[in-house]
Amino acid sequence: MKFSENWLRSWVNPALDTDGLGHQLTMAGLEVEAQVAAAPAFNNVVVAEVLEVVKHPNADRLNVCQVNVGEAAPITIVCGASNVAVGVKVPCARIGAVLPGDFKIKQAKVRNVESFGMLCSAKELGLAEESNGLWLLPADAPVGTTIRDYLDLDDTLFTLKLTPNRSDCLGIAGLAREVAAITGCAITPMVVAPVADSIPDTLPVTISADTCGLYCGRVVRGVNAAAATPDWMVRRLERSGIRSINAVVDITNYVLLELGQPMHAFDLAQLTGGISVRPAATGEKLALLNGQAVELNPDYLLIADDSRALALAGIMGGAGSGVETTTTDVFLEAAWFAPDAIAGKARNFGLNTDSSFRFERGVDFFATRAAMERATQLLLDICGGKAGPVSEVRGELPQRAPILLRTSRVRRVLGIALSAQQIEAILDRLRFRFVAQGEDFQVTPPSYRFDLGIEADLIEELARIHGYDNIPALPPQGQLSMLPASEGLRPLRRLRQLLVSRDYQETVSYAFLEAEVERDLCGNNAPVSLQNPIASQYSVMRSSLLGGLIGALRVNLSRRQSRVRLFEAGACFAAVNGGYTQTERLAGLCYGSVQPEQWGAPARSVDFYDAKGDVEALFAPRSLSFVAATHPASHPGRSAQIFLGEQAIGWIGELHPQWQQQYDLPQATVWFEVDSAVLQASAAPEACDVSRFPPVRRDLAVVVDEGVSAATLLSALQATVAEHVIEVGLFDVYRGKGLEEGKKSLAFRVLLQDTQKTLTESEIEQNMMQLVAALQRCGAQLRG
Repeated sequence: MKFSENWLRSWVNPALDTDGLGHQLTMAGLEVEAQVAAAPAFNNVVVAEVLEVVKHPNADRLNVCQVNVGEAAPITIVCGASNVAVGVKVPCARIGAVLPGDFKIKQAKVRNVESFGMLCSAKELGLAEESNGLWLLPADAPVGTTIRDYLDLDDTLFTLKLTPNRSDCLGIAGLAREVAAITGCAITPMVVAPVADSIPDTLPVTISADTCGLYCGRVVRGVNAAAATPDWMVRRLERSGIRSINAVVDITNYVLLELGQPMHAFDLAQLTGGISVRPAATGEKLALLNGQAVELNPDYLLIADDSRALALAGIMGGAGSGVETTTTDVFLEAAWFAPDAIAGKARNFGLNTDSSFRFERGVDFFATRAAMERATQLLLDICGGKAGPVSEVRGELPQRAPILLRTSRVRRVLGIALSAQQIEAILDRLRFRFVAQGEDFQVTPPSYRFDLGIEADLIEELARIHGYDNIPALPPQGQLSMLPASEGLRPLRRLRQLLVSRDYQETVSYAFLEAEVERDLCGNNAPVSLQNPIASQYSVMRSSLLGGLIGALRVNLSRRQSRVRLFEAGACFAAVNGGYTQTERLAGLCYGSVQPEQWGAPARSVDFYDAKGDVEALFAPRSLSFVAATHPASHPGRSAQIFLGEQAIGWIGELHPQWQQQYDLPQATVWFEVDSAVLQASAAPEACDVSRFPPVRRDLAVVVDEGVSAATLLSALQATVAEHVIEVGLFDVYRGKGLEEGKKSLAFRVLLQDTQKTLTESEIEQNMMQLVAALQRCGAQLRG
């Protein structure tokens, strides 16, 4: 929205300079994007009349002029312009004037003739880029008046970057209303008196579209479309970015800028029958005023007569029915269209007109009739003619429902104590209709504020008018307290630190991967598919973290990293019973040697038991059990399911040779994956007595079948309720000489201790007998 400051100040004139007005507009949400002077700086240039022109005695192309500058006697000026003539009125720069470019006017002698000033062109005053001679002013220009006053050049052009919700400020009347509310100064309202009809002529109007809520039309006959548009109107149009076309079109554009109501004028002689507002037919074509031919469909609204389409409603008029300088009879229209009916339609044809810009944001339907009366009066004053009565047809207009504004809510949202009296004063300044209900208000939004629909919108209005600068910037206040930290829950960061301390590095991968990876590594033939994947290789959601870890491993190997230990914590997804589940897991991967290359220890590749030790360290002091089981990603004989008590919580294993080969991994890779929720859970520590007496160690060696696992025997020993046993552990496995084929020897370490006394031999033997009995129940025999 571009406008002239002087035009605005003719409506409302706050006690602010130009910069102050711009600041107030910006702080109220009407951002000033540009603020430039209407004319470059120059001074001491007046309207002058040429009284006499004679040839210069010493130069063929120069003239000596006697010029009336409004003083008692004319002055002599030497001029070389080709269009200088007796009786013309032109700008005259007096001695001492400073023109654009710091050009100073001095008394000079030109070929032995004294010259006391300079007659100017528009280019020399910085008001045009090119000129063909002196700037010829209208014959009624008052001699002696400064050009700046005569042409209203001491003006500033503002360009506002309005947000889409502030369509009410797309006219000078709306801007003036807003400035009056912001500054609290009085507004000079424009009184639009109805124009009495002097002829009975009308055109019948019908509306067959729900999106046209109001249509006003009026016949005006006997107009002189070739009449000159007044200079004041041309200046205001040009300073708002609209060029002058002819008097009738200029008037409709002027009303658009003044009241924010788009209007259009048809040549009445080109119309047949009545006017109808209707949807376009499929494939219907229309030639627009800009020469563009468009093909329409029922989504577009048309203004039509009985024989053809005349205009694209709310966007642009059609060719063949527009007003020319030869037009004598016109039909003026002003209408209201629902924003949804116009929004986006102009852009479909590469158009962006002043009308569509306003209609798609919302036009004040209450001002439509006033705009018609205003345009009619201007047309009669400038072009003459006689007006008929207004044809007005109403459809369904928006209803403005009251909004409850609570003073308590205002204070809570804004953080300042606005009293009910202050709120009432601001609502009065905004010209909102309201009814007070104690400290609350029922506010009815005006017809020009389409953006007001809920209480928060009104609170924003209060903040704007009260002034954001007047809302103190208070530091945030709050009570700080220590949050409870459950001893039964280990934070994930502690588990991350534990893995980092064991030489792992964390990786973060996408939760998406290829469907083939999900099928190969997880045996998942029905993964959660993405409707709009970011790339073809990320088409499904992961049900395991293993795919991302292998991808990270391959990247490291491609960069010559021979020893890699990675882990990741993240979410996994699965489809269950028509829905989806999400679980948090932690997974790790080991590749290469156990330790970095060194001289102090022999080189050894990482194996199943290295990863098993890392998993046990994560769960310590809780004990895990590992049960041999088959996993799609793992080597058939080197895979186990991890149990915590009776609960299965994860997997551990060596990558299957098939996948090792498929993913180009030169060595075996060991991986594990566990449930994060179970991993984070932890039993609260319990205090116990520290014994002052030394522990006693006894060793148990038993012979069992190869099919009996050490874990089975350990579980049996740990489940035995022996009073003084504090620790049981496996320390040796033997196969070979002295044992039958298919047998193995397992040796267990048993520690016994009492907190109150030294254990006697009988007490030790009693405990050991209980342990031996437990082993025998598992098929073990004491080794001789």
